[in-house]
Formats: sequence, C-alpha cells, structure tokens
Amino acid sequence: MRPGPLNLITDVPGLLVGQAQDAALRSGVTVLTADRPFTAAVHVMGGAPGTRETDLLAPDRLVQEVDALVLSGGSAFGLDACSGVADALRNLGRGFAVGNQRVPIVPGAILFDLLNGGDKAWSHNPYAIMGRAALRSASREFPLGTAGAGYGASTQNWKGGIGSASAILPAGLTVGALVAVNALGSVTVGDSRQFWAAPWEEGTEFGGLGPAPRRPPQDAPVPRKRMGESTTIAIVATDAALTQAQAQRMAIAAHDGMARAIVPSHTPLDGDLVFAAATGARALTDPLTDTFQLGHAAATCLARAIARAVFSATLQPGDLQPAWASRS
Repeated sequence: MRPGPLNLITDVPGLLVGQAQDAALRSGVTVLTADRPFTAAVHVMGGAPGTRETDLLAPDRLVQEVDALVLSGGSAFGLDACSGVADALRNLGRGFAVGNQRVPIVPGAILFDLLNGGDKAWSHNPYAIMGRAALRSASREFPLGTAGAGYGASTQNWKGGIGSASAILPAGLTVGALVAVNALGSVTVGDSRQFWAAPWEEGTEFGGLGPAPRRPPQDAPVPRKRMGESTTIAIVATDAALTQAQAQRMAIAAHDGMARAIVPSHTPLDGDLVFAAATGARALTDPLTDTFQLGHAAATCLARAIARAVFSATLQPGDLQPAWASRS
C-alpha cells in the first residue's frame, strides 16, 4: 500500500470534505459528501455515543445510501449540524425521493467539547449554521489539526483535532480515513512524544520519530475526563463497490486502527464510532481478498489519521492543553 496523492480521505474519487468552526465557541463541524449518494454503514464501540440516523445504516433497512456524513463538536447540541446539512442539500435538490419530495439522508455523530474554555453561552443553537457552512466549503483539500469538528478537541495530554490519511491497494482500490480525535486515552507513549501509531507511519507524515524506545510501565489507567466528555469519531471510505453489510465489516475492522493509535480506546467514557462509506466506482475483482485488504487498509489509515490529527494541532489563545507541535 502507498498513500494517495493528497494523503487525505478525498483521494477516494468523488468524495469531498467541508469544515466550519467558530473560534469563540471553540467548536466546529466536518462534513463528508459526494456528487451522488453513496453506500454507508456504521459500527459503535464506545460506551457513550451521540448519533443521528444511525439505525437506518443497518444492512436490513430500506435506505442503503446517504447524501452526507457529519462529524460535529457540541455534544448533543452538535447533532443539529446534520439538520443544517440536510436543509442545504434539500435546497440543491438532493435526497431520497418520496413522492414529489426529497429527503436528504445525513447521519452524524458528535464529540463532547463543552468544557474546553469556549464561549458556550449562546441563546440559539449555532451548529445548523456551521453545518451549512461546512457543506458549502466542501472540496478535495482541507486543513488538518485545529479545524472543523476537531477545533476544540482534546486527548489525555495533548490537543486533539481533525486527521486524515489514505492508501492505494495493490488491486488499485483506494481507502481513506477522516477522524475527529477527542479521546480519553493518549495517542503518545507514556511521557514521550512518540505516537502509538508509529509502526504504521508513512514517511514523516506525523514527525517521523519512530516507535518509543521502550513502553511505559503498564499501570492501570485513570480517566482524566468524566462520562461523556470524550469520543473519537471517524469515517473510513473506499471507491470499491460494497454492499452495506460489506461496508459495515470495513467499519468494524477500522476500529483496530483506533485501538492501535489511542491507549486506552473504546472505554465506557468514550463514544467511539466509525462510519464506513463506499462510492461503488470500482468493482471488486476478488471479493474475499479485496474485502480482507480493505479492512486492513481502513485500520491502518485510521491509526495514521489519528496521529496526524494531534501532530497537526496548533496553539490557540486560551488553550487548556498543549499542542504536540509546540513541545520539543
């Protein structure tokens, strides 16, 4: 496998990512969309998820494709970002046809960033507006680190953020990952700056420091956040033609990447979740081998994307945590 030309999820042809954030609020929204509906699935492994329209992503449901996927800050308030995206898509004539109406299908997930020092004293929920703005900005290139849904994110010891990575498989299929990292656990080993994801790094995409020379003592971790204050939410995507069931298996496999990059992950205090998206542009040539490799690539891309999110985070006034890049 090798990274795509942008090393972003948008190396999957047809996919676009848009982001919007509010510096005073210290929060934001990230949207994945395409020029046509795409197959989507989801798998949740965290104990405190916050979601919208994820039930319809089960393989036995009527609707098999979506118009966009949303990652948002704001805890439960952030789910309103999906409404803003749906409104904007409806104005564009997008959505599931029901008679003479169009109903955009926009599942989403949120992370908790309500205690990060931002001004949360709003009287009207701001997330729908940010959702619309994020959709309007959708393009192939987008910033990592302190942006979108990761604008106010945090981890155990560093600022969190938005990350992405991609890989092209030997068969020509493309896989990408997009993640908002707001984990209870740590993405670095002990007190070092080395990332847990280092064995999967491509080149120097998150510093090139390599694995930590030794692992820290394996003491039982103590949570530094409270129930519901964490959550890493992600999307893995491919240009392969997958059924919804196959996409769900890719989402399940991608959770391995989260566990490789965040220690601990999938805790009762996190709402860890992975969406999977498949555009269907390329047929599988060997369904068994191809789906096997897609799952591995999705996990690898997600681990790399998580490290890139923290690596790319930048200092902002009033930060409660240091940015990885600010410490040497």
